Amino acid sequence: MNRSVALAVLACGILLLILGITAYDSSSSEISRFFTGSPTDKSVWMLVGGTVGIVIGLGGLLRLSRKH
Repeated sequence: MNRSVALAVLACGILLLILGITAYDSSSSEISRFFTGSPTDKSVWMLVGGTVGIVIGLGGLLRLSRKH
């Protein structure tokens, strides 16, 4: 994984995490939490995808920095 790919994955992960937090606080997610006790699937998957993207992106950057 080169540096530009790792940075792109990290940036996408941060974007997904921000969008997931926004979706988690949305009115539709609050209605879903009221009736079912859990937020919408979309917000959960965005949060999970964002976290995974950040971890992979940071891992790629750290691995590249140790090689040089």
